[in-house]
Amino acid sequence: MRSEARSGVDGPATTGDGAPAMRHGVVLFITCLALGAVVSAMASLNVALPDLARETHATQTQLSWVVDAYSLAFASLLLPAGALGDRFGRRLLLIIGLVVFAAGSVLALFTKNPDQLIALRALLGVGAAMVMPATLSTITSTFPREQRTRAVSVWTAVAAASAVVGVLCTGLLLQEWSWRSAFVLNVVLAVVAAIGTVVFVPESAEPNQPRLDAVGAVIAVLGLLALVYSVIEAPTKGWADPLTLGGIALGLLVLAAFTVWELRREHPLLDPRLFRNRRFAAGSVSVMLQFVVFFGFIFVMMQYMQLVRGDDPLDAALGVLPMAVALVPATRLTPRLVAKVGVRRPWLIGLVLVAVGMAVLSRLGTDSSYWLIVAGLLPLGAGTGLAMTPATTEITDALPRALQNVGSAMNDLSRELGGALGIAILGSVLSAGYRNNLDLPAGLPPKAEGAAHASLAGAEAVGGPVAHSARSAFMDGLHWAFSTGGGVALLAVVTVALLLRGSSKAELVPGGAAEGDGGVPQPGSAREEFADRR
Repeated sequence: MRSEARSGVDGPATTGDGAPAMRHGVVLFITCLALGAVVSAMASLNVALPDLARETHATQTQLSWVVDAYSLAFASLLLPAGALGDRFGRRLLLIIGLVVFAAGSVLALFTKNPDQLIALRALLGVGAAMVMPATLSTITSTFPREQRTRAVSVWTAVAAASAVVGVLCTGLLLQEWSWRSAFVLNVVLAVVAAIGTVVFVPESAEPNQPRLDAVGAVIAVLGLLALVYSVIEAPTKGWADPLTLGGIALGLLVLAAFTVWELRREHPLLDPRLFRNRRFAAGSVSVMLQFVVFFGFIFVMMQYMQLVRGDDPLDAALGVLPMAVALVPATRLTPRLVAKVGVRRPWLIGLVLVAVGMAVLSRLGTDSSYWLIVAGLLPLGAGTGLAMTPATTEITDALPRALQNVGSAMNDLSRELGGALGIAILGSVLSAGYRNNLDLPAGLPPKAEGAAHASLAGAEAVGGPVAHSARSAFMDGLHWAFSTGGGVALLAVVTVALLLRGSSKAELVPGGAAEGDGGVPQPGSAREEFADRR
């Protein structure tokens, strides 16, 4: 890294002219503000979906795409965007990303067409992909190792809580304005973060980085597009339809080709051999599966609160606050627990609590008490807080200092890919359950029947027995969706337990293992040249 942005890992950070660097707290605040802007955008629109569906006449599948277009573009472009930032300047790319993010949000204020909105949400995802890689890598390279876990816990709390805060702020705005107010929130956060970046965040770049693996980036994007597109469209075409199965198989095949391509590259975009390190692999898989559950839950829950329970947007947003009330303290407590007992126990207990929370929520009915919702939200929030910090820390701490940007990018990719897949998978299960169990009265006009089949919001507009039947069908879909989320959490428990089984106690306590353990290149070893190239 160039001298103007030397890492503070081995001592106080300094600028190229020898002047003291920005205080850690200021850098942490600005990076977390930028992080909060792009993460909140993933979830904030969920609370506006019923209003959006009524005004734009979007189908249930289009609603999934309105949310998921952002996550898919975000996840697909994270790795190449991170590489561009390393070469041309992280602050520069951060500013460009925030400008693109704000510009796309402004354009979204003037559209009523769901397809145009999907395209603009994808544009926001492009901007977000430029923003996010700089946040965690700035923290891990600025903070000394003994302070890194606590700083990462703040970053993790912001990453998780921003989704809930975004939902709450949008719910508040929807009391007075339409779904477009969600994009106003994006603009305000992006502008403030951009100003803070210009004033406080120092530029850093590594101009001698190897040439970007453009072919690998294209292969990865195509594989993710094929996979997520097939999952989202599955309820419409049918899960057993040849196009659905063929699309999923094609996506997996292309991603397998990406792995083979990267193994043969001298300077890969993402070296698959990094996953030989069990700690790195466990953290990456855990983060992805946790966000499958988290964002899939937000997508389904916001529709349940408003369309089934009849809550207004603000009440719906306030209704999920118990999750944040449990999540933030658990996230802040986790570094102390990790310091005492290592990462394994808090991590696994957290994942089990996530599964318990989803199991409780899967028992919801059309007339369930709010206390049943709280009974599911509390373990879901506490479990997310307990599991997220160890997973994030293991991704970064498992790698040597030379590979910190790779670790940051992988953590971001795991989150966004998990979010995209969560909305796609749980949203598809919800849609399939809704359409398969919708029992409409005979003799219904074609227009009313089409509206009811399209979404619960459309059925509510028809009213009467149609709305009653649609709510019942929606609950069938919700039960399957939340049960699927619980199964994903249990899969994470088993996967993490197996991957950490071969790690020693020293390796699972911060600072207890040598960096680069488990097959990851280490400076000073036979693999030093490999590490230095990164």
